Amino acid sequence: MGSTTSLSRSGSFGSRSLRDAAFDGGAGSQAAGHFEFQRSTTEDDEDELKWAAIERLPTYDRLRKGVLKHVAGGGAGEVELQEIDVGKLGGTERKLLIESLLKVAEEDNEKLLRRIRHRTDVVGIKIPTVEIRFEGLSVEGDGYVGVSSLPTLLNFVVNTFQGILGFCRVFPTKKRVVKILHNISGIVKPSRMTLLLGPPGSGKTTLLKALSGKLDNNLRVSGRVTYCGHEFHEFVPQRTCAYISQQECHLGELTVRETLEFSGRCLGVGTKYDLLAELSRREKEAGIKPDLEVDAFMKATSVTGQENHLVVDYVMKLLGLDICADIIVGNEMRRGISGGQKKRVTTGEMLVGPAKVFMMDEISTGLDSSTTYQIVRFMKQMVHIMDITMVISLLQPAPETYELFDNIILISENQIVYQGPRDNVLDFFEYVGFKCPERKGVADFLQEVTSKNDQKQYWSKPEETYRYISVPDFVMFFNSFLTGKKLDEELAVPYDRSMKERYGISNKDLLKACFLREMLLIKRNAFLYIFKTMQLTIMSIICMTMFFRTTMHVGHLGDGNKFYGALFCSLLNIMFNGVSELMLTTQRLPVFYKERDSLLYPAWAFALPIWVLRVPISFGESLIWISLTYYTIGFAPSVDRYFKQFLAFVCINQMAQGLFRSIAAVARSVVIAPVIGMFTLLVVFVLGGFIIAKDDIQPWLIWGYYISPMMYGQNAIVINEFLHERWSDPNPDPRILEATIGKAILKVRGMFVENKWYWISIGALIGFTMIYNICFVIALTYLDRKLSISSHSNGNVTWICNNDAIALAQ
Repeated sequence: MGSTTSLSRSGSFGSRSLRDAAFDGGAGSQAAGHFEFQRSTTEDDEDELKWAAIERLPTYDRLRKGVLKHVAGGGAGEVELQEIDVGKLGGTERKLLIESLLKVAEEDNEKLLRRIRHRTDVVGIKIPTVEIRFEGLSVEGDGYVGVSSLPTLLNFVVNTFQGILGFCRVFPTKKRVVKILHNISGIVKPSRMTLLLGPPGSGKTTLLKALSGKLDNNLRVSGRVTYCGHEFHEFVPQRTCAYISQQECHLGELTVRETLEFSGRCLGVGTKYDLLAELSRREKEAGIKPDLEVDAFMKATSVTGQENHLVVDYVMKLLGLDICADIIVGNEMRRGISGGQKKRVTTGEMLVGPAKVFMMDEISTGLDSSTTYQIVRFMKQMVHIMDITMVISLLQPAPETYELFDNIILISENQIVYQGPRDNVLDFFEYVGFKCPERKGVADFLQEVTSKNDQKQYWSKPEETYRYISVPDFVMFFNSFLTGKKLDEELAVPYDRSMKERYGISNKDLLKACFLREMLLIKRNAFLYIFKTMQLTIMSIICMTMFFRTTMHVGHLGDGNKFYGALFCSLLNIMFNGVSELMLTTQRLPVFYKERDSLLYPAWAFALPIWVLRVPISFGESLIWISLTYYTIGFAPSVDRYFKQFLAFVCINQMAQGLFRSIAAVARSVVIAPVIGMFTLLVVFVLGGFIIAKDDIQPWLIWGYYISPMMYGQNAIVINEFLHERWSDPNPDPRILEATIGKAILKVRGMFVENKWYWISIGALIGFTMIYNICFVIALTYLDRKLSISSHSNGNVTWICNNDAIALAQ
């Protein structure tokens, strides 16, 4: 019952405190018999009284007592509640409890696991995950080749004698170096079902043993394998990882139940008892009462040293072994269970333990496709819901079984050809030049496409002559493929060995807190936003009086210049209204850096509320401007044109705010930020297409025109106006090769003359907005506060100004 509080004491990976022990216990319990919790809705008085009586017991007694339904009169009587000792459950009671939780295993197991996960989440216990990394892993050994490798008596004697002489350096040995795995790297992620595929002899078993720390001592291993950054010498991998061999090795005299119960008794319950104690404490503090049957189930599976363990009944129910529970396993001399059932017993021996990682080698041997599918489906539920790390090696999985996996590791000739999402594996081989036929199983295709004899039939580039693509060539292609590059990037980032939460609360709560604070700041700075709104209102009134509709005529090329000027005036005011973000952001940066460095929140939690909560402000400001100016100036009298101009103004305003926020985050100074901001505005205006038309820009500078966000905003509003039907009169100027006056006006100014460019411009503005805000987050994340803004010397003391802060250096 001892609490596992360190690697050296427990012999298992993880758990350095009671909370961490509860974490690992929750993880181990997934494999050892999955418990179920839920908040009770029963208001029965007897139910409440019996539970209250158990709650008053001391901790040790409380964790061994449960309440179960009991049928009085042997089966036909009234159902009553009975207090029981979970460590002394009889066979009938265990069976009834399992049947009540898993009436139909195929349907109820997933529900049970989800209720377990929900239960642990409700009380704030987070189940940890184990990520396995292997980098530069190579395995090789010495072996005889040719005739000398045959297992004959003569070869045994000769090889033994030669080995002794070779050890004494008297006679050279005939052993040759055999490479089993060659310089492979990858990541096995938790909560992802990983399928290991490869032809026989490719190194699948060796890889699984290497990842589980069970390689033979006579093999030479280079590279490193880590569990969450910890190497094997730092913990006992056998307590964390369970390797399930493809060979069935059991005592034929024992029944299935006896075999599994012995395994479960020796493996123990891990830290499930500590988890139970922590859950019970938190439930009691929160006033949560678990479901009585499920509470009894958990307590029964947390008691160590039991001869008849409830988790065995659960695993047998899950694997379909309950029908042969009391039949001997059998061997060559004793008739017992079938080969497929023996394979399931091999799997069940490890599932009854507290392991967090499972390496399953050819678990489908002797099983039909339907049974294999069901078992893999159960494993998938465990992996996805309970965050298990699992790799399953299968030789020829059926298509429906193959679809259950999330990731694929394809190994051939001792090298990994592909590792990544299942959805991308066919794209990779099409990238190389091979395509899987429609009626061909993907798993079979993957194992044949690397074979020299079978590869040619899948060649999909008729314009190119087929050539044999070797495994090293496939590895080279994979390293240049998107999935391979992403894997290399992930391996380049070292794992955080501390395994501690970086922030005090969850990301959701962090974001909620930052949103609430930003709303409060907007409320407290209401005067500023009201002043901006009034300023914009006054400017819109001035603009509409300058371009009043009584002086705005339509129908001639010259008339378009006035409307063009009015649109540019509107664009200018909407953009300049976002300049306030420059100073607002710069002034808040010193406080942000202090809070960021204290790990109050990450940069994205600070930036996202600012971005999102400015969107309604942009809507309001744009609505005020367009409501006062659109019809008073006399723009195109069309409702859809009205709303399209409104959308363009919103996007322009959001783009400008994002631009100035990113400038403030990069400059980080109230002195430098305005300078950079004004210079950026100057460049954007000059290259925006109004001051200098597109046709007048030098060819070597035309790229600046296309990267200017103002150009896209200007194109959107002028296309919306001048492609209206009222500007569709014939063009009288033969020098301009456009059919209508509206298109002629656009052509003279170097604007686009097709309606599609309105939506292209809107998309570009949205893209610029996202880019600027992402740059804002990146700058906040990686840049530090500005230190050397100005310095003043006073004797031996130097004052270094930093915005609002002053650092004193001696």
